[in-house]
Amino acid sequence: MNAAPGRLSSAFAFALLTGLALAPFLGLGAIAARAQSAPDYKALLNTPDRSPADLKADQRRDPIPFLTFAGVRPGMKVLDMAAGGGYSTELMARAVAPNGTVYGQNPPDASEKMKTAFEARLKTPAMKDAVADVRPFDDPIPPGVQNLDLITFLFFYHDTAYMKVDRAEMDRKMFAALKPGGYLVIADHSALPGQGLTVVKTLHRIEEATLRKEVEAAGFKFVAEGNFWRNPADTHDFVTYKPVMPVDNFVLKFQKPM
Repeated sequence: MNAAPGRLSSAFAFALLTGLALAPFLGLGAIAARAQSAPDYKALLNTPDRSPADLKADQRRDPIPFLTFAGVRPGMKVLDMAAGGGYSTELMARAVAPNGTVYGQNPPDASEKMKTAFEARLKTPAMKDAVADVRPFDDPIPPGVQNLDLITFLFFYHDTAYMKVDRAEMDRKMFAALKPGGYLVIADHSALPGQGLTVVKTLHRIEEATLRKEVEAAGFKFVAEGNFWRNPADTHDFVTYKPVMPVDNFVLKFQKPM
């Protein structure tokens, strides 16, 4: 039933008052970002300005399920950990446009090939909403950046386990940089139960339970698992960058409590 002229309906009044009450805590930008609907990820992948190399990588990486699971939306502030050459950073930059920002993190000692690839990508129109974040893994947040909506960490957490990285500090810094209710989404290559960190360098795999325990120790709450990159047939005994079959990959979503 329509409200009487000059009066707010009780539902509308509640929504308005709730929004105004939350604004000082969440920020108007965060409220707007939350209200945005998800973009058409398939259309983003099919834009004509994407490179042939990225189109080829799509066939191997199958990014749409991940983008959907992560919930990347226009207006978001995102940190892409271990951005590498920027393949995933660019996809997220396209998804957060307009008015969003993606920080692509790589360590200062990244390979010259990786640096060159990211710098070249950064000059393209698709990366207008992306920022290079050259910082160590255990101190990855650019000065002044806070209240991130999302952090992604794709297929590199295991590498930090054999590098000179304080992973507990890394996880704490990521936790602190997220807004309350923000998400951390990690994808990595599965090791067998009981292997823990023992094959992080030899096979480039990590046990899911070990990673989850480390992340939860920083205060994150596990909220969901994505099975779209799983392969139960994986024998888990070969190096992941020289696959003899599709690799069994897990994807975990964590949230910073409200």
